[in-house]
Amino acid sequence: MKNVIIDPNIQHGQPVIEGTRIPVAVILGALAGGMTLDEIKKEYDVTDEDIRAALRYAAELAADEKVIPLKKTS
Repeated sequence: MKNVIIDPNIQHGQPVIEGTRIPVAVILGALAGGMTLDEIKKEYDVTDEDIRAALRYAAELAADEKVIPLKKTS
């Protein structure tokens, strides 16, 4: 299983897919922009496993996000 790594010497410390220099944000942005998995794999030379690692990383970030409700003002 591939992971996401953060290394200050790779892509200025942005989260990247392990074994690549492809930032997670690029993969997620491509998915959000409507690219298919096959298009992403071809364009960025990544695998299904790489794409799943990016999605897993995003899911973990979303799960750990803390939401603090704001008080409503009149």
